Amino acid sequence: MAISKERKNEVVALLKDWAARSEAMYITQFTGLNMKQIDDLRHRVRQCGGEFHVVKNTLARIAFKEAGFSLEESFLNGSTAIAFAFQDPPALAKVLYEFNRTNPALVVKGGYLKQQILSAENVQALSELPPLPIMRGQLLGTILAPASQLARILAEPGRQIAAVLKAYSEKENQAVASPA
Repeated sequence: MAISKERKNEVVALLKDWAARSEAMYITQFTGLNMKQIDDLRHRVRQCGGEFHVVKNTLARIAFKEAGFSLEESFLNGSTAIAFAFQDPPALAKVLYEFNRTNPALVVKGGYLKQQILSAENVQALSELPPLPIMRGQLLGTILAPASQLARILAEPGRQIAAVLKAYSEKENQAVASPA
């Protein structure tokens, strides 16, 4: 069914807005998925702060060109759906690849991280990164490691003195308790 020119302009504006607001976009082919599977995927994508939409290739080309994205033509062939990551790009990539394990009809063609083009292999590598909270914890641990080592080094002489005083105290208590 043909859509009106006004509706096409609305869709292009919406795609441009999503592209501008998203941290990453993953372009997929979904030939062979039924509506129940697509709805399940949309639900999973929303849970990680994203959106998943089936798009017309011509409207996506127009929107990407107007939004200033360099266009990879192979991305917009066949049935196309775009997953927009508004919060955590690796989490959304992980959702797509986990869904792909049970539904191989979903194929990730590639994507964009901000304005940079990603191949399907890059998207898969992104999906293998740990979640954002874990990465933040690892980074914080790395940053704090030298400070905690310094604190241990500075505390060590005091601990050694305390151990010597304790040993001396215990030796005197034994000497007082057992007069020969």
